[in-house]
Amino acid sequence: MSAARPLTTLRTFAALAALPLLLTACGYGAESTDTGKQAEVAAGAKKLSADEVKIGYFPNLTHATALVGIQEGLFQKELGGTTIKPSTFNAGPSEIEALNSGSIDIGWIGPSPAINGYTKAAGKNLRIISGSASGGVKLVVDPEKIKSLGDVKGKRIATPQLGNTQDVALLNWISEQGWKVDAESGKGDVSVVRTDNKITPDAYKSGSIDGAWVPEPTASKLVAEGAKVLLDEADLWPDKKFVITNIIVRQAFLKEHPDVVEAVLRGSVKTNAWIDANPDKAKASANAALKAESGKALPADVIDPAWKSITFLDDPLASTLGTEAEHAVDAGLLEKPDLKGIYDLRLLNKVLKAEGEDEVDDAGLGVE
Repeated sequence: MSAARPLTTLRTFAALAALPLLLTACGYGAESTDTGKQAEVAAGAKKLSADEVKIGYFPNLTHATALVGIQEGLFQKELGGTTIKPSTFNAGPSEIEALNSGSIDIGWIGPSPAINGYTKAAGKNLRIISGSASGGVKLVVDPEKIKSLGDVKGKRIATPQLGNTQDVALLNWISEQGWKVDAESGKGDVSVVRTDNKITPDAYKSGSIDGAWVPEPTASKLVAEGAKVLLDEADLWPDKKFVITNIIVRQAFLKEHPDVVEAVLRGSVKTNAWIDANPDKAKASANAALKAESGKALPADVIDPAWKSITFLDDPLASTLGTEAEHAVDAGLLEKPDLKGIYDLRLLNKVLKAEGEDEVDDAGLGVE
């Protein structure tokens, strides 16, 4: 197996530094927060090989497996006497740094920071051990200015950040229309305006952008302001599925505490099954967790359509991770990475088999 190719240009490094805001519904800033929440451990519950497991995630809907699983005690049930120490993050770089430093052991994160973290460490830092969510990304536009896909040409379309997953997806879609845009400046047949999700709704209301290619719930927030959905990114992918959230682990923790990692994966699989069986309860649970962790619940006109557009699943959709990396390379934002070994799905497949579910595939990007 060859080492991951180093990032050799300042331009590529800058773009990769931007990658991690991807796919987060509210990825603002780069600070992490120790939630201070400790799950209740049942009396007499037996500890696994570690006293605690430090779990990181973002307080947004695409990380609802973590939100709901912790809120409902589904992870703690599988961990027995091993306690969960949760931390929330607002951006990919801080979560990758926390993983590198050992401040967290396992994290929910998007594909671009996972790719970035893996390649920058030459494959020696993290592994993707499961999928978690698919979808939840839309092109929403001002219906007075844009009535068809062709009308996007010449307009100002926001993405969360240079080089992030949605930015790359928009650049790729623009290229497929035969239009030209300079990836770095965002100038061309479409003006790509890099705008923090936190202020995108205000930018839309002020008229400084004509639309946005954004994740949920930002897309639904814009719709609540009068925008319309012009394109659901899921429609561009085979089977309408593409990775939006993965579960990653420190390789050292995986090696030292495979029983703990397996227990977390059981919790994730069972949480996703519970979400699928109880969508309304799960939506309410996720919103309660958001209110507890970010101070504000989402209104019904935002969470209802946003929730419907996200699929929670165990399959990491590995082939789509490779495609997303190819799109970044084609846009000139990433040197071709060597992603062989980024996945280790052995424990996940063990859990799925025990649950009577189909095993999942790593698309040739798994450990040997």
